[in-house]
Amino acid sequence: MKPAPFAYKKARSLDEAIALLGENPDARLLAGGQSLMATLNMRLSAPSLLIDINGIGGLGGIAHKSGAVEIGALARHTDAERSATIAQHAPLIARAMPFIGHPAIRNRGTLGGSIAFADPAAELPACLLALDGEVDAQGPKGKRTIKAGDYFKGLYETALGPQEILTAIRLPAASADTRVGFAELARRHGDYAIVGLAASARADGKGLKDVRLAYFGVGNTPLRAAGSEAALARGDIDGAVAALDLDPHDDIQATGAVKKHLAGVLLRRVAAQLMEQRP
Repeated sequence: MKPAPFAYKKARSLDEAIALLGENPDARLLAGGQSLMATLNMRLSAPSLLIDINGIGGLGGIAHKSGAVEIGALARHTDAERSATIAQHAPLIARAMPFIGHPAIRNRGTLGGSIAFADPAAELPACLLALDGEVDAQGPKGKRTIKAGDYFKGLYETALGPQEILTAIRLPAASADTRVGFAELARRHGDYAIVGLAASARADGKGLKDVRLAYFGVGNTPLRAAGSEAALARGDIDGAVAALDLDPHDDIQATGAVKKHLAGVLLRRVAAQLMEQRP
């Protein structure tokens, strides 16, 4: 299929892009375009205007500063995949990157685009939630920062306002006691996950504390599993599986019952990853 007709404008500044969004309420931003092009071609989206933000300076780059890893919205997946900063200071992101699509997709897709699109079966939104990260946004009222726990609102729905543009992602930098885990199950490598799990924790002697489990593919947003987090912090893996309070819906990938079973399988795998990293 081919997309419905649309106009195209390449913004040269954030202010210009924000103004264009105000003048064209149904406009869409074009960054990597790896999700947008598909929705356009299937006519799931029919904007009157595409606003290309790739020419805006200062929206790329990956840096470690002030105890955090800051990732510009236009940083490509492949930039993160090859980044020594990500490997050292954001190891959960490093673990997740090879599971995202295929090399051609990672060459164009952006981290900011993935977080802004907020596909509930995507890897990076769950990583952001597992790491208790935050995003920076800019709109007509200026800049603001949104915590991950407040950002995801519903199916493809976020806390971003209609004229706001996500400009950066910020994650707490890993420390010596940081432990991370990541696993997903998909029909083929590169497909959207049937179920996935991103996790972070801190070593506490022979155990774990501050456990954060963020599932994807099991709801309208990435979901925390609070009961399982508490059980895992006690070292009770069986209890963590039993405490899973997910209620996935059936979809074209699997029934809700199968998804919940697979969530337990992934929990055991990720728990093993977290424990294997102990000194």
